[in-house]
Amino acid sequence: MTAESVADSPNPWVADHIRRFEETAGRPRPGISDLLLTTRGRRSGVLRRTALAYVRDPDGEAYVLTASNAGADRHPAWYLNLAADPAVTLQVGAETFAATARRATPAEAERLWPVVVAAMPSYAGYREATDREIPLVLVTAPGEVT
Repeated sequence: MTAESVADSPNPWVADHIRRFEETAGRPRPGISDLLLTTRGRRSGVLRRTALAYVRDPDGEAYVLTASNAGADRHPAWYLNLAADPAVTLQVGAETFAATARRATPAEAERLWPVVVAAMPSYAGYREATDREIPLVLVTAPGEVT
């Protein structure tokens, strides 16, 4: 992605989270690992940034994101954007880098859901709150293996 302007999430809570992340150079919240994900809008073409919790794949190098949308019956916009264009940018701590995103395979998701729920127990409730399958997304930097 190029050095063009980025639109932060219009959700006030997420926008505030992004500001705090930037002000602290991404110092983690106690017990939670956060990152900033930038995707390209699938319809607008505008770069869009959101703050997300993540876990690392214990069997690989991937960052694992959960497209829970807090248990809503629709996928979050960031997930739809990266499904259309998997080239993303991550900021983890003070480091920003290009990466590639893809939906976890069913076998990967089955293996990773317990890891995700152990880190963020609220995801178990989100799964129960919706009939849709909540995708797990694996994001890797160039040269990393999933």
